[in-house]
Amino acid sequence: MIRTPPEASVELLPISTPHCRVERDGHIVIVTMDRQEARNALSTDMLVGLADAWAYISAEPGVRVGILTGAGGTFCAGADLKAMGTPSQDPRVRERAAEIPDFHWKGLLRDSDALPTKPIVCAVEGYAVAGGTELLVGTDLRVVAESATLGLYEARRALFPMGGSAIRLPRQIPYAFAMDILLTGRAVTAQEALAMGLVNKVVPDGTALAAAREIAEQVAACGPLAVQAILRTYRETVGVPEREALKISDAIGWPVIGSEDAKEGSRAFREKRDPVYRGE
Repeated sequence: MIRTPPEASVELLPISTPHCRVERDGHIVIVTMDRQEARNALSTDMLVGLADAWAYISAEPGVRVGILTGAGGTFCAGADLKAMGTPSQDPRVRERAAEIPDFHWKGLLRDSDALPTKPIVCAVEGYAVAGGTELLVGTDLRVVAESATLGLYEARRALFPMGGSAIRLPRQIPYAFAMDILLTGRAVTAQEALAMGLVNKVVPDGTALAAAREIAEQVAACGPLAVQAILRTYRETVGVPEREALKISDAIGWPVIGSEDAKEGSRAFREKRDPVYRGE
């Protein structure tokens, strides 16, 4: 397993915004929604920060996995329509909002063309409702604290889950469970979410980020080319008949099989040591 060297330290990245802290620790990027006075409800500052974080994770060769979490014991209480429609007071954020097409959808992990090319682990404490659950549905691995509350409340308020959950949720969990969440607009407990297959793990309160970090380190210890190829194959074959999907899978997979990392993986196995992957 990859461990951060003792001399390494967490680096606050300049793409951070007033409501979104983006930090890098070796191969891992931690993205923290930080608008605690509003239970981390979505704002322009937050969505611009999220959009830039996902682009950074995709573009940086040394980054292998990201973690999404919320500050102050809450993940995200959904959209703040007023704050999302109000320009940021930060000049850099205003500039980035003008430069990033559809930054709202990119930040919310809805834009399929802008999804991170590397896995995102979700670490949930407290409320992850409405837009908070929509963000969770856009991630790849999910850890929630035992007293966390999930749910898509939009139908209760005569609204619509614009983050894509009406499409994604029935594809990720059994239809009846998905409709229960979408059509009743009720709160969902952590244990219910686990039983539905919506999340991977339920952990004691206050430990979701630490548990997500353990998972992220396991992902980062794998060959990065292999991890990214698996993620890409899934995304490019959703809804594709198996015969055609296998052609896509082969086109993506064979270059990984012939990579230097694949050779290193075999050598390390024979030599009974941890592999050193370079993404080559």
